[in-house]
Amino acid sequence: MLRLDRLVKTYKTGDQALKAVELDIPSGQVTALIGPSGAGKSTLIRCINRLVEPTSGKVWLGDTELTALGAGALRRERRRMGMIFQEYALVERLTVMENVLSGRLGYVGFWRSLTRRFPQADVDEAFRLLDRVGLLHMADKRADELSGGQRQRVGICRALIQDPAVLLVDEPTASLDPKTSRQIMRLICELCAERGLAAIINIHDVALAQMFVARVIGLRFGEVVYDGSPDGLTPDKLTEIYGEEDWEATIEKVEDEDDAEAVA
Repeated sequence: MLRLDRLVKTYKTGDQALKAVELDIPSGQVTALIGPSGAGKSTLIRCINRLVEPTSGKVWLGDTELTALGAGALRRERRRMGMIFQEYALVERLTVMENVLSGRLGYVGFWRSLTRRFPQADVDEAFRLLDRVGLLHMADKRADELSGGQRQRVGICRALIQDPAVLLVDEPTASLDPKTSRQIMRLICELCAERGLAAIINIHDVALAQMFVARVIGLRFGEVVYDGSPDGLTPDKLTEIYGEEDWEATIEKVEDEDDAEAVA
């Protein structure tokens, strides 16, 4: 269980990115975080693992209050929070396998991490994960030889090898074509279901969120203005989140795509 209790982030400029956000994300639930640019979506995700320090409020992961931890304890707890980035954040000159195993750096000692000597159990798990995402044959390829979709799959493996309790996913499909975007969203949801993981996915594509998740949270100016199922995203509600637009066309597009997938 991930819980946010009146989470506030105010920057030195006086801009308030988050305004007393309260959320509960149970284990196994994949939640999409939507809203216009500047709504506070990325800030919210980064406040959870304290890459951005909240101004006030509390974040709980299970029985641990993350916002009360010192530096050493926070480093240990971050192992339980897998992060998947929009721009992949891979080390380009390293191999796929080395990038995946970097997710275990928080578990191995200093000298092992320095020389990249990982326990055999970690190597075996990396191979299993690469096989699960269809990249086993590319384990020895350099990261800079991969396509965007392949890089994102490596990023997913790197997050999962941490054995996290929650996934924090920041725009995983922003740099991908529509087909690959669907594949990545489907893969994340399947892996979370298989492992009982909670996940928060910051995503701009409303239609993609509606297709794959059971719960959508809408942010506007740092406040939660919607928390419910994708079916509840009516044109009026989308207007409240984003502003005026022809949202009927978006909803019809999702319904058409759902019908096409059912026929296929």
